[in-house]
Amino acid sequence: MKKLPLVLASLFFVLLFSGTASAQQKSFFIGKWDVLVVGTPKGDARILVEFVAKDSTTLMGRITDPATKKVTKIDKIEAKDKSITAYFIAEGNNIYLFLEKKDEDKVTGSLMDMFDASGSRVK
Repeated sequence: MKKLPLVLASLFFVLLFSGTASAQQKSFFIGKWDVLVVGTPKGDARILVEFVAKDSTTLMGRITDPATKKVTKIDKIEAKDKSITAYFIAEGNNIYLFLEKKDEDKVTGSLMDMFDASGSRVK
């Protein structure tokens, strides 16, 4: 019976620190990313993707075309420990961009699971 408080305290700390680690992994994507999408019908496309923290649990973002300076709002973001999916509308179509962590400053992924994407953090 004396061990029950020790077990409960240990469980509490494990849960506390596992939640913190998960939040830190999701914050990996916060910032600007220079992403190259290869093989689209209009050729290779370079975009700047920016993710910002709205609050401790919500991310927001936008995509900028460096050539035209057109900014597109990201409507929905699904962030996991090592990946992120951004949903947006381009030329009247619902589009999504999937990115996953490759190393500390690089990501790889795809646009609509059809076109390869790779990117690096803008510093």
